[in-house]
Amino acid sequence: MAPNPTPPAEPQDSPDAYVGLDSGAAERRARERGWSTVRSLPPGAIITMEYRAGRLNFEVRDGRVTRAWKG
Repeated sequence: MAPNPTPPAEPQDSPDAYVGLDSGAAERRARERGWSTVRSLPPGAIITMEYRAGRLNFEVRDGRVTRAWKG
Protein backbone atom coordinates (compact mmCIF):
# COMPACT_ATOMS: atom_id res chain seq x y z
CA MET A 1 0.00 0.00 0.00
CA ALA A 2 1.29 3.45 -0.91
CA PRO A 3 1.96 5.89 1.94
CA ASN A 4 -0.41 8.79 2.49
CA PRO A 5 0.93 11.96 0.87
CA THR A 6 2.02 14.76 3.15
CA PRO A 7 -0.05 17.88 2.46
CA PRO A 8 1.85 21.08 1.75
CA ALA A 9 2.47 23.35 4.72
CA GLU A 10 0.20 26.34 5.06
CA PRO A 11 1.62 29.77 5.75
CA GLN A 12 1.23 31.02 9.30
CA ASP A 13 -1.00 33.84 8.13
CA SER A 14 -4.41 35.02 9.32
CA PRO A 15 -7.11 35.22 6.64
CA ASP A 16 -8.67 38.11 8.57
CA ALA A 17 -5.67 40.28 7.64
CA TYR A 18 -6.92 40.40 4.03
CA VAL A 19 -10.44 41.69 4.71
CA GLY A 20 -10.85 45.23 3.41
CA LEU A 21 -7.91 45.08 1.00
CA ASP A 22 -8.14 45.68 -2.74
CA SER A 23 -8.55 42.23 -4.30
CA GLY A 24 -5.46 42.51 -6.53
CA ALA A 25 -3.25 43.63 -3.64
CA ALA A 26 -4.66 40.88 -1.44
CA GLU A 27 -3.89 38.21 -4.05
CA ARG A 28 -0.32 39.47 -4.49
CA ARG A 29 0.23 39.56 -0.72
CA ALA A 30 -1.15 36.05 -0.29
CA ARG A 31 1.18 34.63 -2.96
CA GLU A 32 4.17 36.49 -1.46
CA ARG A 33 3.34 34.97 1.92
CA GLY A 34 3.38 31.45 0.49
CA TRP A 35 -0.20 30.51 -0.38
CA SER A 36 0.01 28.09 -3.30
CA THR A 37 -3.53 28.80 -4.53
CA VAL A 38 -5.55 31.99 -4.17
CA ARG A 39 -9.19 31.96 -5.24
CA SER A 40 -11.33 35.12 -5.60
CA LEU A 41 -15.08 34.61 -5.66
CA PRO A 42 -18.12 36.85 -5.97
CA PRO A 43 -20.57 36.94 -3.02
CA GLY A 44 -22.84 33.90 -2.97
CA ALA A 45 -20.76 31.91 -5.46
CA ILE A 46 -21.46 28.20 -5.54
CA ILE A 47 -18.21 26.39 -4.78
CA THR A 48 -17.01 22.95 -3.85
CA MET A 49 -16.34 22.56 -0.14
CA GLU A 50 -13.37 20.20 -0.18
CA TYR A 51 -10.50 21.44 1.94
CA ARG A 52 -7.26 22.11 0.06
CA ALA A 53 -4.16 22.78 2.14
CA GLY A 54 -2.35 25.86 0.91
CA ARG A 55 -5.43 27.51 -0.62
CA LEU A 56 -6.76 30.90 0.47
CA ASN A 57 -10.25 31.96 -0.62
CA PHE A 58 -11.48 35.52 -0.95
CA GLU A 59 -15.03 36.73 -1.30
CA VAL A 60 -14.79 39.97 -3.30
CA ARG A 61 -17.42 42.70 -3.59
CA ASP A 62 -16.78 45.92 -5.52
CA GLY A 63 -13.07 45.11 -5.80
CA ARG A 64 -12.53 44.63 -2.05
CA VAL A 65 -12.10 41.47 0.01
CA THR A 66 -15.12 41.12 2.28
CA ARG A 67 -14.32 37.64 3.62
CA ALA A 68 -11.29 35.34 3.58
CA TRP A 69 -10.86 31.72 4.65
CA LYS A 70 -8.46 28.81 4.32
CA GLY A 71 -9.01 25.73 2.24
